[in-house]
Amino acid sequence: MSFGNLNIIDPLCRALAKEGYTAPTPIQTLAIPHLLNGKDLMGIAQTGTGKTAAFVLPILQKISEQHRPSPPGVPRALIIAPTRELAAQIDQSFATYGQFMRFRHTVVFGGVRQGPQVKMLSQGVDVLVATPGRLLDLMNQGYIMLRGVEFFVLDEIDRMLDMGFIKDMKRIVSALPPKHQSLFFSATMSRETGEFAEKLLTDPVRIEVTPQASTLECIKQSVFFVDQNNKFPLLQRLIVDEDMERVLIFSRTKHRADKIAEALNKSRINADAIHGNKSQNQRTKAMHDFKSGRLRVLVATDIAARGIDVDEISHVINFDLPNEPESYIHRIGRTGRAGADGKAYSFCAADERNILRSIERLIRTKVAVMEHQYHSETAKMAVGAAAESANSYRGRATARGSRQESAHKSAPRKPYPVRRR
Repeated sequence: MSFGNLNIIDPLCRALAKEGYTAPTPIQTLAIPHLLNGKDLMGIAQTGTGKTAAFVLPILQKISEQHRPSPPGVPRALIIAPTRELAAQIDQSFATYGQFMRFRHTVVFGGVRQGPQVKMLSQGVDVLVATPGRLLDLMNQGYIMLRGVEFFVLDEIDRMLDMGFIKDMKRIVSALPPKHQSLFFSATMSRETGEFAEKLLTDPVRIEVTPQASTLECIKQSVFFVDQNNKFPLLQRLIVDEDMERVLIFSRTKHRADKIAEALNKSRINADAIHGNKSQNQRTKAMHDFKSGRLRVLVATDIAARGIDVDEISHVINFDLPNEPESYIHRIGRTGRAGADGKAYSFCAADERNILRSIERLIRTKVAVMEHQYHSETAKMAVGAAAESANSYRGRATARGSRQESAHKSAPRKPYPVRRR
């Protein structure tokens, strides 16, 4: 199967070939024909499977079929993403795949001055990628009008609803013209998200490349039972003793992410944190340094991590287990991309024991337990009464991240034995 077999036009095939893409991924093979035929679509696939190209390619092709100048502030395609990083990544994908085509595109998001964004909009853009907040701000100021939207894309719709954007999304949808094509993509899809999407889609095609509970087979998953106050010493020893090259660490809170990065730097391990309290310039610099190899470690919260598209991440470490079991799949999918091997380590304290059980129920397998010098039998045997269960975590977004953090202790210097049970 080639992109030509999917009836992708020559300018797009040339761009794909230049970027080294010779064959479509499963999500692209299944989605592109329906999208070229004008169908609404709900696509579910794990990260790194090519979701972005699955909607970028048909949108560019259909725009090229009836190319006409777009009036100022009236885009033909609107793509909404939950985070700045993901929005910027999608905009770059339009630039990459459309490099041999004539069209205008831009991205708008908060955290930066709106002046340059308004200037681009005033010149007319065919494709607009946006985060919900900045989009509504510019709509309210009269710089963006959605009356000409022909293609409407929600990427990572589950995360947008988790972040409390449902009212914003309803306002945006109400401004769309009655006739448009809607495309919804996500790595996970909860029941609530599916019900919301169904109300906005007309006779949609539903594509799920792999069951949501499946995890990439090339990722080696391990869990370390450890007390909260020993998590950092364990992290430091793992990074040093295993000579980890490019590590993505997930923290539950912004404050904790900063503390982890600060402690690693004090241990002479180059690290930085990325989360919503960082300025856009800080987030952009951290991402650039991580991609270029200047940073060995990037610490992120779940929300900020949407849009991290970095090849050759050797390890993903869950310093804190995610409240939502589905987020575990999304997290570990950042390693083991494009068929490469990857490792996913999870630290589990006593108050996270129920979360681990929920994750194992979701992925339908037991995560391998690793022995180490900080092993906590208390954590291993805990019932996890203080942790959030799989049946009660939804609707608690405002309360997440409020747990008290334990003080970090200095790491002993003796090596630790590691073996599988």
